[in-house]
Amino acid sequence: MNAVPSEFSNPLIAWYLQNKRELPWRQTKDPYKIWLSEIILQQTRVEQGLPYYLKFTARFPEVKDLAVASEQEVLKLWQGLGYYSRARNLHATSKYVAYDLNGQFPNNYGELKKLKGVGDYTASAIASICFDEAAAVVDGNVYRALSRSFGIDTPIDSSAGQKEFKTLAQELIDKQRPGTFNQAIMEFGARLCTPKNPDCEHCFFADRCVARAQDKISALPVKKGKIKVTKRYFNYLIAQSPQHKTLLQQRTAKGIWHKLYEFPNLETEQPATVKDIKSSSLFGQIFSADAEADPIRYNDKAVVHKLSHQHLEITFWIIPTTIEPEGAISAEELREFPVPVVLERFINSYGF
Repeated sequence: MNAVPSEFSNPLIAWYLQNKRELPWRQTKDPYKIWLSEIILQQTRVEQGLPYYLKFTARFPEVKDLAVASEQEVLKLWQGLGYYSRARNLHATSKYVAYDLNGQFPNNYGELKKLKGVGDYTASAIASICFDEAAAVVDGNVYRALSRSFGIDTPIDSSAGQKEFKTLAQELIDKQRPGTFNQAIMEFGARLCTPKNPDCEHCFFADRCVARAQDKISALPVKKGKIKVTKRYFNYLIAQSPQHKTLLQQRTAKGIWHKLYEFPNLETEQPATVKDIKSSSLFGQIFSADAEADPIRYNDKAVVHKLSHQHLEITFWIIPTTIEPEGAISAEELREFPVPVVLERFINSYGF
């Protein structure tokens, strides 16, 4: 396929206008709503992100409403979406826009990109959709659509590849309808030029697609390296007092689930035994006053929770106590705290 902008953008936009999904953020040019949708949809499918967008816009209709909320409330509302740094950055940026910018989002790509949690893609999306700036978006959908359409095998996770795809997208963007073009190419990648089993039969680029002509659809786009996955062993100590109270702690360490809440967690290098749990300093700190406290394994087989760079093997240990641990909370209080989704599932299944 030749990189003639109109030959690419015109059929793309025509298809989009006839086939686009009716989504709430497509009914507005409010930069707050567009920003919110883009942050939620980072690394998240539309089907998963839509309910969260509706929850956030209902609870926080304007950026000032989000700014005055507590971080705990924001994290609780975000619970289950993952990549919680997005929620923390979302909250921080709402405060900056509400208080430092008098509630007004920047109106151009350069200034938008300075906002916390806003990178090239999000800044381009907001600038093009809200302010008609010809700033091309490049995300996973766009990489896939362009690499296949034009037969580009430069790795998308290389600096050279990122520059090449951004340049091409910028050349192809419809200068008169940049926001529509950006939404169209993302929709195209999400619905026709999908990662697996793309719908080439109904693709309007099928007769010009280089990857299809060269039988390279499954080989494109190219990534230069695989992510190294680390295995970790988490052991959650579930205090169970006679009053049905338990303990919850906030994760303060940087990394996964930062600032979320969890049960006291003993991380071990290998799967832990009852002896490992009872002889640990964490167990001693919490249950030293109760000589009868003994750990009981709740799940015979570890729960495997897969994150992008880590696989967690999680074991829950029930610790019946005769003495209520200091700081214990009730089941009603427990459900008010933002917790990782794997813990929410345990809480619901255990039935405090």
